[in-house]
Amino acid sequence: MNRGDGDWCDRMYNNRALVPDHADYLARWAAESGKARGELRCELDIAYGTEPGETLDVFPAEQGGGPVLVFIHGGYWRALDKSDHSFVAPAFTRHNACVVVPNYALAPAVTIPQITLQMARAVAWTWRNARRFGGDPRRIVVAGHSAGGHLAAMLLTCLWPQLDAGLPRDTVRGALSISGLHDLEPIMHTPFLQGTLQLTPEQVEQASPARLPAPRSGTLYSVAGGDESAEFHRQNRLIQESWGARRVPVCEVLPALHHFSVLDALVEPSHRLHQLALDLLRA
Repeated sequence: MNRGDGDWCDRMYNNRALVPDHADYLARWAAESGKARGELRCELDIAYGTEPGETLDVFPAEQGGGPVLVFIHGGYWRALDKSDHSFVAPAFTRHNACVVVPNYALAPAVTIPQITLQMARAVAWTWRNARRFGGDPRRIVVAGHSAGGHLAAMLLTCLWPQLDAGLPRDTVRGALSISGLHDLEPIMHTPFLQGTLQLTPEQVEQASPARLPAPRSGTLYSVAGGDESAEFHRQNRLIQESWGARRVPVCEVLPALHHFSVLDALVEPSHRLHQLALDLLRA
């Protein structure tokens, strides 16, 4: 196989094939998410826009003035749901963060640039409404896993006043990309994905964080699991190489984690990844 051909790309990017017990992770996340919604204060299925799929769940901070964590789920822009990821909330509400978990429409009904704009609208809603839920709109951090990591990085590049004249330029103060996809070109050549995503070269240029100028403000932390494919390690390095260490001061491969267990590390209090998220929220 040659690097970049379809078989090679499928092998590098098909995480479900790389992790045979991935279904066990997804089932556990769903169960723990249901438990979180049952035990925590939350408001579910709030509309942040008028398009299908534009809803979000909010887990309020315990006291006013807490930081805000917007968590964006993965699924290669074509699968999964916010309801599968409520399990992220308890690890951060206990630190007085307001946690917002948005949904987005899924490909092929929408393109990746359209999904990116949906997430910008979700963050704009969060900025306008954070105080209702004990959050400080000046302290918004976006975290995402896989495709969500891509979207989190993209949100640092958003020109917020062009989206809404009332938004500050630094609406997002920090972002955490967990196993993120920062250059979409290889995705365009990955057969098991491209049939659904239908990426074009123009969309790759428009929606690849590593191909865009480094943001003028904000901090990105980028991590991947040590047991992930070589391409995920490359994607992780690429964003720091493209944006520089000043904007991406943390770029790490976390040992003994694969594409699914790396998300478990986010909510494990003793894990470095959890501490990195807290560092961004406390900045």
